[in-house]
Amino acid sequence: MNMHTQAPIRAAAATTVRALWRPALKQAFFKLDPRQLTRSPVMLTVELTALVTTLLCVIPSDAVSTGFTLQIALWLWFTVLFANFAEALAEGRGKARADSLKSGSEGLTARYLTPHGYFEHVPASRLRKGDVVRVDAGELIPGDGEVIEGVAAVNEAAITGESAPVIRESGGDRSAVTGNTQVVSDSLMIRITANPGESTLDRMIALV
Repeated sequence: MNMHTQAPIRAAAATTVRALWRPALKQAFFKLDPRQLTRSPVMLTVELTALVTTLLCVIPSDAVSTGFTLQIALWLWFTVLFANFAEALAEGRGKARADSLKSGSEGLTARYLTPHGYFEHVPASRLRKGDVVRVDAGELIPGDGEVIEGVAAVNEAAITGESAPVIRESGGDRSAVTGNTQVVSDSLMIRITANPGESTLDRMIALV
């Protein structure tokens, strides 16, 4: 059906700390720009305090030793940089996951049930609401939909982060499936419920 069954693995690899820490570290210093911190008043206050404390280090004072003032300044700068790094790392993970999932969906094909009763391989981008597709074990679900026949375990880690597969079956509250997730056992007949650009994956990418 498709050649993208490794997309969940690529998504996980792309969002590891090892792959993201260098860009996040650069962003941590870039975010020292006060204009970048206006969204976080608390960290902006900490940065301004760190700046004032740093200036006090070069101003002689009998009340407080320069060494003590320098320690306070270093701790404040470390706090700001660490907060910026954590935020940049989270943003990088989200963007990397969205990019990986988007690339994994490119070229995805579906086994579409034609009105004449036979299956035809078509690009997933051609699927519309109401179309019915068959997805076998090891294949990616081509779009958001509802199970109308079959019971199967589905790996939704690429979307939800949950490592354990979940059971999807027709009827009840376990019939909804998400595009770009992988069927790991058996097979499903799925009725597509979202047009291109309206899927869960599309909304995730738009939020990043």
